[in-house]
Amino acid sequence: MKLPYLPKREEKPRKKGIAMMMDKGLSLKETEGIIQVAGHLIDFAKLGFGTSMVSKNVKKKVKLYRNAGIKVYVGGTLFEACVIRNCFDEYERYIDELGLDAVEISDGCMQMEHEKKCDYISYFAKKRTVVSEVGAKDASVETDHNMWVHHMNAELKAGSSFVIGEARESGTVGIYNQSGSADTGLIDDILKQVPKDKIIWEAPMKQQQVWFIQLLGYNVNLGNIAPADIIPLETLRLGLRGDTFFDFLPEEFQKFKLK
Repeated sequence: MKLPYLPKREEKPRKKGIAMMMDKGLSLKETEGIIQVAGHLIDFAKLGFGTSMVSKNVKKKVKLYRNAGIKVYVGGTLFEACVIRNCFDEYERYIDELGLDAVEISDGCMQMEHEKKCDYISYFAKKRTVVSEVGAKDASVETDHNMWVHHMNAELKAGSSFVIGEARESGTVGIYNQSGSADTGLIDDILKQVPKDKIIWEAPMKQQQVWFIQLLGYNVNLGNIAPADIIPLETLRLGLRGDTFFDFLPEEFQKFKLK
């Protein structure tokens, strides 16, 4: 069935309208299932935090994702866990053995000189897609808005394909307040100086996804999406769910809004 006035989405490989899915330990059958029904909607699969270290059949799962045209990386927390233990070489061998074609560089758990972080980005960008995460995972850590902007732009210059606005899987830190509502001042300051199509906003909650779609349109890049929310997110992007039902319809349809 074809409906008029639906936003036209790019097909993969996309440069905007990115969906990054959070995999916190899916089985091979679950991975096959999400690929079967929604693989065309997933651009990145993140094997969250350190889950790849305690899961079975990870290499097989990576192969499933990659065969479906989905880039895969392990969470930045695992990268940091290796760096702080002076095990960078072991980390690189580990992601090589898994067959990962992407990498996340972050400093959300530990202090790291930003120049050093950018060195890691430049190093990996020579042979992998790099996404880098900006923002702390601890809600008590406050970062100046100008520092967010500076770090994002510096990391893009160093070789990141996308920079991620930190929110954790809880959606209550970084670009959000502890209630889960958007830090509008921070986000506005970022958007004034960082290319919007180069930012992946972590948005694990539906109201956060709706907020960003209404702010930046259906092609906004969103991350930390749960597997069960990939298809519902696409309906939000297309105006096929109540929250965004009228957002992409012409003005003459607005008279039909419920009062």
